[in-house]
Amino acid sequence: MAFPSAQHSHLSHPTSSPAAGPSWGGISSASRVPASGTNTPTGSTYLMPTSPAKNAVAARDGMKPKISKTSGQKPACLVNASVTYCGNDQIYAFGGFDQFTDEVYNHVLRLNLKTLNWTLVDNYGDIPGVRMGHSASLYEGDKLLVYGGENEHREYLSDVVILNLKDHHWTQPDIQGPIPKGRARHGAVVYEDKLFILGGLTGEANYILDDICYLDLKTWTWSKTWSFVQRFDHSAWIWGGRLWVLGGLGADMERSSEIWWLDLKGSPALSGSGRQYSTMGRVPATRQDLWPQSTRADRTDTYTANSGSLHIRSSRREKPTAPGAISSLKFISGPHVPFQSSGNHFHVCSSGALLDFVTPASNIRHTECNLSSLELDSLRWQRLVEGPEIFPPGYKWHYCTINEDGTKVWLLGSPADESIPGNQELQLSEVLAVDLKRYGLLGTQDTSMASEQNRILASERQTVHTTSSSVGTGLGSDLAAIFDQPPETSMSDFIITANLESTDDDDISEADSHPRFSLNSTSSQMFVSESETTNISQPIHVHKMILQARWPHFKRLYASKMIEFHTSRMHIPEPYSVVRAFLYYLYTDSIAPHPVFCRDLTDVAGMLVMANLYDMPKLRLLCVNRLSREIDIDHAAVIWERAGRTDEEWLRARAARFCLMNWGRVVRTEGFRSLSRQSLMELCEVVDMEGRVVGGEELDEGADGFGLGSGYRYRRRSHRPSETAEETEGDEEDGMDVN
Repeated sequence: MAFPSAQHSHLSHPTSSPAAGPSWGGISSASRVPASGTNTPTGSTYLMPTSPAKNAVAARDGMKPKISKTSGQKPACLVNASVTYCGNDQIYAFGGFDQFTDEVYNHVLRLNLKTLNWTLVDNYGDIPGVRMGHSASLYEGDKLLVYGGENEHREYLSDVVILNLKDHHWTQPDIQGPIPKGRARHGAVVYEDKLFILGGLTGEANYILDDICYLDLKTWTWSKTWSFVQRFDHSAWIWGGRLWVLGGLGADMERSSEIWWLDLKGSPALSGSGRQYSTMGRVPATRQDLWPQSTRADRTDTYTANSGSLHIRSSRREKPTAPGAISSLKFISGPHVPFQSSGNHFHVCSSGALLDFVTPASNIRHTECNLSSLELDSLRWQRLVEGPEIFPPGYKWHYCTINEDGTKVWLLGSPADESIPGNQELQLSEVLAVDLKRYGLLGTQDTSMASEQNRILASERQTVHTTSSSVGTGLGSDLAAIFDQPPETSMSDFIITANLESTDDDDISEADSHPRFSLNSTSSQMFVSESETTNISQPIHVHKMILQARWPHFKRLYASKMIEFHTSRMHIPEPYSVVRAFLYYLYTDSIAPHPVFCRDLTDVAGMLVMANLYDMPKLRLLCVNRLSREIDIDHAAVIWERAGRTDEEWLRARAARFCLMNWGRVVRTEGFRSLSRQSLMELCEVVDMEGRVVGGEELDEGADGFGLGSGYRYRRRSHRPSETAEETEGDEEDGMDVN
């Protein structure tokens, strides 16, 4: 499977929606709960003060993505240009419309991400005409496929031109088959040597298309056209053999909260001819309403959703529905669900999740911006980063692109309008580089490994959301069957022991729980005093062959013929459940919850320590990913402590923020009480010197002046006891309505 095509597809210039947002599922945007933390507070809540805690500014600034200024022939902030990452630290920008001069361009510009220098590229051959709203998709690593768009005469195009990135020579292939309707502001993705085109605007009356077709890039033949979903200015990508669509505007001219997907695997052959387009869902909007985007952003609601004026049926026979299963889901509300009607949104796909960058705009406060992720297998939203931690104030972002590894994102923008003198033209002068690995996203090491690593992460999350003890099918499940079984039934040939979990909280300290051996020592076995022998767990039966293949430290240790080589025994001074979960991971490649192994986040936090100690980057990323997604009241303090021990500063800051937002409940958990005295003091000092805990009643009345602004208040969801609220909190989290 090809890597999800977010980095290949055209990422259109975002637009703000009216400040008075639409109503979704009966919930008005005016009544939304502002999201300033990873969890909606209930009861007593810690309010972030305006003055920072000791050393907090330096720590947070060290974690924030940095803004870099570009040089050279910087392009203007063109509307509906294409910006595509093309490998080798190069970003290409093509075409676009200048909203200040009314000019449409066909310039090719290149940004070198190492030197941060823009250059105007000399290009040759069949140079395409000027256009905007087109798509530019990377193909085979060195070809940029440009399709469609709108020219200077406001005519919709359906041509295909190819820029060879090696010599910057344009070619126009000889296209066969039924050419689809010309369009702009559509979606485009490359998958298995096919260029899929979805939706867009077309026609003099600005029809919103609902069709899907593809161009076979081996034969250069267009397929027939099918009906899928009616959208323009949307995001489209491929993941897990499915084509996904999110965002954009439909017939109601509102930013959609629905996600649609089409199964591509197992569908009938997508070939042959068919009707090219349909007038279904035509919108009688003027061109001024739809173009340029800055005009549409300020318009008020002209039509009521589902009104007859928006649905003019054609007398022609409608297109057939796209082959394959079509599904959709609408997100109504939830503490982590980003509202598409507020802010400028950029969507990219990485690690089996859709990332939604909600960036500053005129209709959203800086504190309400964020980076959220949607797990595509469980369709569950999670908040990864709050806006102030990723988007420095005073900038506006216009374009976004992602590398082929799915590990780094670049936002291209400019200083905010108010900071630019009236006679100075806005330019794409700033670049914000976001390292996704900081946020626990695995990405892919190269494009050929994309499908395999996505499969691993998908299997991981699917296991999380099931009650089955199985880890799936294949080799991992077979090896799981012989894990920790006696030699007579599993032919195990090695024994590992661990520490028994202490039941006395006073006996637990940071030093006691930390491994005491070095990877460079003569032996990794911890020599236990006679008084400590009662703390040794029962043996865990394992296989030397599996440990050697999966655990680099064990391989080095065994090759050196240390004491473990002769005794076939090893003691790991970590809690028994953590060690069993770690060894189970070596057998199954999974850290998903299991009735016996990896039962809760305490075990995952312990494995994070072991991953750091043994230098196992994949396990580390899996642990950070799961801990950040599943952080809860019971384990937040433990996650904070383990993240600090392993220098995972982003996870530590996330856990600290979670603890502050739920302080009254966190301090009553066993996890909080299990921390050492030093860790307890450090966690308490995270609270700012000027901070205070505000009671629920006072919070309902409003608490201004603590960094939340005038009128900023939370609405309590329940007056139930904290235990009941905690049990039901997860049920309200996703806010999904299946269509």
